[in-house]
This record gives sequence, C-alpha cells and structure tokens, in this order.
Amino acid sequence: MQTPMPTGNALYIRGIILLIFINIVSATTFPLTKDLVSSLSPSTLIATRFVIAAGVFTLNLRNLNALLFRDGIMLGLLLFFFLAIETIALKSIPANRAAFIGSLSALIVPLLGWLSGQRVQLRTFLAAVVAVIGIGVMFWEGEELGIGDLLMFFDAFIYAAYIFFLERIAPRHPPLTLTSVQLLFIAALGVLWSNTQILNEFEVIRQHWGAIFYLGLVATAAVIWLQTLAQRSVSADEVALLYTLEPLFSTIFSFWLLGEHLGIRGVIGAILVLVALLLSQSPQKIAPEAKVEVQSS
Repeated sequence: MQTPMPTGNALYIRGIILLIFINIVSATTFPLTKDLVSSLSPSTLIATRFVIAAGVFTLNLRNLNALLFRDGIMLGLLLFFFLAIETIALKSIPANRAAFIGSLSALIVPLLGWLSGQRVQLRTFLAAVVAVIGIGVMFWEGEELGIGDLLMFFDAFIYAAYIFFLERIAPRHPPLTLTSVQLLFIAALGVLWSNTQILNEFEVIRQHWGAIFYLGLVATAAVIWLQTLAQRSVSADEVALLYTLEPLFSTIFSFWLLGEHLGIRGVIGAILVLVALLLSQSPQKIAPEAKVEVQSS
C-alpha cells in the first residue's frame, strides 16, 4: 500500500516544527562559539566545524547536476560569509548583543521580497518590527556601537539573502544533496582560510572536541538540512520571523540552566516576540501547494 503524500497544511506544520527545533539548537551556538573563539581562531573553528559536518554528508551527492551544483555553491558562499563574519564579530561583542543585531534579518527578508517585486503584506513588516523591538528590549544596553556591531549588522543582510534565496532554491532539489554541496564547499573554503592554523591549534581542538563535534554534527549539518526541508513549505518572511525565537530560547536556557535573572525587560521582550509571531499569522494561511516535493530526504 502506497503511503499518501503529505498535504500542504501538513508540510507547512512540519516546517514550522522543524524551524522551532532549529531555533532551540541555534540558541546554544552563540555562547558556545563565543567561548570557543577565545581559544581558537575563527578560521580554524569554521574549518573544523564544517569538515565534521561535510564528512557526515559526503555519501549524499547522488542526483548531482549542474543546476544543483550552482545553487549549492551560491548558498554555500552566502552561508560561509555569514558564519565567518559572525564568528569574527563574537570575538569583540557579547553573544546576546550579536543575537539582537542578527534578528534584524526578520526585517530585511520581507524588504528583499518587496524590492524584488513581491507583494508583501503590511502585517509582515509590522510583525517584524515588533519582534526586533522585543529582542532589543531584552538585550540592548545602549552601549556605543563598535566594529563587532557593524559586522553583525552586515551579517544580518547576508543571512537574510540566504533565507530569501533558499526559499526559491529548496523546492528544486533533493534536500540532502543540496545540503551536501553547501557543506563540502564551505568545508573547502574553511580549510583554505585556516591554512596551517588548523594544525597549529590541534591541541586546543582536542581539548574542545565535544563542543566542536556538537557544532559540526547538530548545529551545522542537521540544522542546514532541516532548514532546507522547512523552506520547501514555509515562506522566507515567516522563517526570518521565527528566527527571532532564537535569542528568546537563549534567554530561557540562561534562566533555566545558569540561574540568570530574567527580569522585567526579558519578560516584556519575550511577550513582544510572541505577539509578533501571532500577528504574522492569518487563519487562512497554509503552505503553498505549488511547491512540489522533489524528494523527502
């Protein structure tokens, strides 16, 4: 008996669940990366993280063709610059501050859609503004802007472009193969960037192997693959808005695991983010039926 194909609503709900899971995982990466770059160079961290991730996906390069290769390289280049700049910025600014500035991608993605000629609802922009204000209430301390802040601001544009293009590219290709091309390309760029530093810092890598393997296998390989799956049925605008949950989860984990005080600002900011997510939804919203599944994995 043939298994029935998931409906548009089922794919949409699956995509939302995957993105929430991605946010939970990603909430752990800012403090981990911040801790690691105090001992490792950014280039070595990117190289080791993606070599591990690419190693897991090496066997999934079936169905490779010129279009898939081109799309994977373009996405990989955007993702490489995003992660490299984020890693460098975290050497000079706190993780919470970086998370706030990164959340500006929630505003930039619908702006890119509007500039490309898409019809973007006013509620989408309004929800993004409310979400960014919520993150700002939680994290912004009013300090003077530095080079790390400017790097993260530029980084928000790069990640917005990644989300924007992934929405268009993901439905064309098998998710595992598209993810594999990205990971292998970024791993190659990371090794070239690190040059001999990866050998010089081998002892530090050995000391932090647990955190690096987690970043490589879970926070990189699994997250990129799951995001590719999710963006086959969830719009780029919604993906960007859902990513404002990441600093919210980070705050919750800090309160729960580390006993850090949440405070009234944290509560107000969290409420604003949740209001923004509700504001972005309409009762009739379902996943676009036109996005046909190429392969489920």
